[in-house]
Amino acid sequence: MLINCASYLNGKKIADIEIEHISDSLANKDSFVWVALLDPTVDEIMKMKEEFDLHPLAVEDALTGHQRPKIEEYGNSLFAVIQVLKYDDDISVGELDIFAASDYVLSVRNRSDVTFLGVRERCEQEPQLLSQGSGFVLYALIDAVVDRYFPIVERLELELENIEETLFDGRYTKSNIERLFALKRKVMVVKHAVSPLMEAVGKLSSGRVPPICANSTEYFRDILDHLTRINSVIESIRDAIGTAIQVSLSAIALEQNNIQKRLASWAAIFGVATAFAGIWGMNFEQMPELKWDLGYPVAVSIIVSACSFLYWRFKRSGWL
Repeated sequence: MLINCASYLNGKKIADIEIEHISDSLANKDSFVWVALLDPTVDEIMKMKEEFDLHPLAVEDALTGHQRPKIEEYGNSLFAVIQVLKYDDDISVGELDIFAASDYVLSVRNRSDVTFLGVRERCEQEPQLLSQGSGFVLYALIDAVVDRYFPIVERLELELENIEETLFDGRYTKSNIERLFALKRKVMVVKHAVSPLMEAVGKLSSGRVPPICANSTEYFRDILDHLTRINSVIESIRDAIGTAIQVSLSAIALEQNNIQKRLASWAAIFGVATAFAGIWGMNFEQMPELKWDLGYPVAVSIIVSACSFLYWRFKRSGWL
């Protein structure tokens, strides 16, 4: 579906144009065309390929989808793949494919309901920056995606803090481990979106920079700084999750050890009682205790005293 298609000259919007008239607008070498598509069909992509002379490999990646974040250079054009994240109950992953050259920018959004209309408005309100051409539009689109990573990372941090508050509560040990592994999976989703993009954006901010980005290197450095900060937080969260999992497992092992101690203590106590009862329960005729009037109360007293002494010793040592 076509979201928008407009032509720009010297940082100002000339007019909204029809797809069929894109070729006419491209004839003006001083202007560029900005097209935005949402979940396009194969026919729409092929139409864009024809209008902008897109590289076949880039078109193939856009049609296939589910690509790793990257920025590739094809001659005088760039093809960027950025993962668009949205955090509801879980993290959903969409994709933004951007084709850019000196005379056009084509953004293709797939499997995501995150809108980028604000990006176009922002660019149009800053004509002095938009006059830098398609390179600044490429920056604005990537920056809009990266800015949406920050609230997601903050929610992940908050979720980890909530788990840590109940980490030493034995009632939640099992559920905490399940929540920690679920959180770890979410963190890895963000990690897979950020790390490759950080490497790709680095190529646009230093070294041999593609011509269309030459006037916007400082802006791409700003994106790289944001990605570096996000990646650092993600690594901290991953380390904290690993530590929390180890603590939870240690707590389970400690609780099991305490249970075993209690069971062993009670087994010893009842073992002593059973031993005395077994000795006096033997059916031998020559057992003086059987003929003694005080035999039964004395035997019970001895058993109770022995069991009480063991209970006191185990209680004192912390086994009970």
